[in-house]
Amino acid sequence: MKLLKVLSFIFITTTTSLSVAQDKGNNSESKLIQNQFEELYKKSSSYQKYKVIDKKAYSALKGNVVNSVKGLEDTIKLKQTSITTLEATSKSLENKIAELNQKLEVSLTQENEISFLGINLTKTSYNLFVWSIISVLIVSLLFFIYRFKNSNSITKKTQLAYNEIEEEFELHKKKSLEKEQQLRRKLQDEINKQRGV
Repeated sequence: MKLLKVLSFIFITTTTSLSVAQDKGNNSESKLIQNQFEELYKKSSSYQKYKVIDKKAYSALKGNVVNSVKGLEDTIKLKQTSITTLEATSKSLENKIAELNQKLEVSLTQENEISFLGINLTKTSYNLFVWSIISVLIVSLLFFIYRFKNSNSITKKTQLAYNEIEEEFELHKKKSLEKEQQLRRKLQDEINKQRGV
């Protein structure tokens, strides 16, 4: 972009300076020729209502006019060549601008698109998709944490109940064992009494 600005500035500056310089040269030549015509008119003699002009002065003026016209024609050709060159340069710059604009559009399109699983998505679509997935994962994580804590509390309650039942069972077992031992002793005592009688 900066290159195009610099080239445009050079183009405009060159064109302006050429036209100003040539206009000054043309104006000075036209004033010079006009002065020569006035001088010739002043020096010429009058005959009735006509002016009689000296042939040498006329020839000199004619030569000056022809030279001026040739100079102007050369200037016109030079300007035409310059215009043609500038038009070609302008077309070339326009083509470069169009090419750069195309490249810029492609770059902007590529910059604004992201390929995800072989699908081209705009950045906003991609961000929306990714944040949706993240949101679903966070909600799922919170749900599973809740379920885990709930299950864990149930497991702890069940384990506590199991431990209490196991303790009660052990206590019952001891009591049953003691009762059984007492009953056996009593039975043995009765058997011993019966034998010892």
